[in-house]
Amino acid sequence: MQNRSRITIITGHFGSGKTEISINLALKQKDNYEKVALTDLDVINPYFRSREVSLLLEEKGIELIAPKGQLATADLPIVSGEIHRVLHDLRYQLVIDVGGDKDGATTLGQYYNEIKDQDYQMIFVVNTNRPYVSTVEGIRETIQNIEKATRLKVTGLINNTNLGMETTMEHILAGYEITREASAQLNVPFLYTTISQHVMADMVRESLGKEHLVITIDRFMRLPWEMD
Repeated sequence: MQNRSRITIITGHFGSGKTEISINLALKQKDNYEKVALTDLDVINPYFRSREVSLLLEEKGIELIAPKGQLATADLPIVSGEIHRVLHDLRYQLVIDVGGDKDGATTLGQYYNEIKDQDYQMIFVVNTNRPYVSTVEGIRETIQNIEKATRLKVTGLINNTNLGMETTMEHILAGYEITREASAQLNVPFLYTTISQHVMADMVRESLGKEHLVITIDRFMRLPWEMD
């Protein structure tokens, strides 16, 4: 997965797959950097959060910035104060997993003065199978609301259109087309498309063309009925 800045902020609509992207990106960065931190700023969704894979991240040597102990599973809007340390420690590659939509992005807004002059990118994750961002107009409005809440600019788009294990080629291609149009209209770079391991990567790459980057990611956030 591409890394263009020291700080990578992952945002998007509810259910877009932000947390999956954040975890995969942090794991990839660990291949190239000694110090990598993943900050869980999702105070909206109590179910699919980066802290759910804290043991895996610890095993890989990735520092998770999130509430600890009993607070880790509390359905409360709690943010760890440790984020200030990694924001200013230039030795760290930092991934920030932001809660969905403008309400979740409001939490990020409190760090505006600490981020605005740093080397950062803010990536909007698109899953067009989510009703509100199933159109270019919905994507545009959601991005505008997030930018207003954070005072930071979205610098790239990722097509992560999926329906979990039910994802088909048609879903991915439809998401690609809508994301591509949104990219053109908003003048925001379309970075790449992500697909799960069970999808035929060669077929997707052939359909989207050699010039478009397709990246296979692991899925860590599983629904109860998907568990082995």
